[in-house]
Amino acid sequence: MSIKENLSGIWDVNLLGDDFSGLNDIYREIADEIGIEKTVAIYNLFHGTQIHFPNRLFSKDYIHKAIIKEYNGKNILQLAQKYNYSERSIWRILKSHKQEI
Repeated sequence: MSIKENLSGIWDVNLLGDDFSGLNDIYREIADEIGIEKTVAIYNLFHGTQIHFPNRLFSKDYIHKAIIKEYNGKNILQLAQKYNYSERSIWRILKSHKQEI
């Protein structure tokens, strides 16, 4: 059973079709991006909850491992630009993981 069918007794999301103007602003933005069924799933999981999305998608450990893996001895500036870190931060990361290089 789809989410639309499951919720039809509670909210008539079938009436929305592709017109999401009946949704609250944030849900309208989400539905425009990923569709109504996934929006309803997000609503069911998180409604009433404040959610904070970090500026960075990937964890610090993951980024550090990628920097160490990609470091070739002379690409500090490129790594800093790619990962939006300062050159000094790249040096600090490399220094703290010296045994892995």
